[in-house]
Amino acid sequence: MSSTEIPVPRRRLSREDRLRQLLDRAWRLVREEGTEALTLGRLAEMAGVTKPVVYDHFSTRAGLLAALYKDFDERQNTVLEQALAASEPSLEGRAGVIASSYVECVLLQGREIPGVIAALNGAPELEALKREYEMIFMVKCRDVLAPFAPSGDISLAGLRAMLGAAEALSHAAASDEISPAQAQEELLETIKAMVRRGARLKS
Repeated sequence: MSSTEIPVPRRRLSREDRLRQLLDRAWRLVREEGTEALTLGRLAEMAGVTKPVVYDHFSTRAGLLAALYKDFDERQNTVLEQALAASEPSLEGRAGVIASSYVECVLLQGREIPGVIAALNGAPELEALKREYEMIFMVKCRDVLAPFAPSGDISLAGLRAMLGAAEALSHAAASDEISPAQAQEELLETIKAMVRRGARLKS
């Protein structure tokens, strides 16, 4: 380097930016090598940082999996809220938005999210986290769909059935078993049938 050249200092990422970088690398790692390859050490190597940096953000592999699921859930909620705000205030409009948003979010995450969800189901504390986020989603769906139900409410059993169908159809579309359009259409019909039954919510 000549005497006139001044070295450019390496920009230090903020904690929030570093977390975003690590999550993006983690999703890429899952996509390219599978959930089994997702370890804190492998993530540090892929992100080009030291292991303490990764451990400072996630502490454990379970913490990393939880962060990935939270990242997916937050993105899904943002997409759903924006779509609902712009949707037609009818059963067809609201149900259509829920169906399309759910399938599209899973497809955007590709084949990674089923592996992460499977890993979450393998540990009690992670499964509890998944159920917590599922309940938030179901309550949101109940709030926007209940006005169209004959009784003015929707049962928890019906919401669970809807969520199960949403996961199964989305994952089938992600694995090319069915088309995205088929997944969305079938989920739409499932949601509308659930709402029209209109059973009271039972806790």
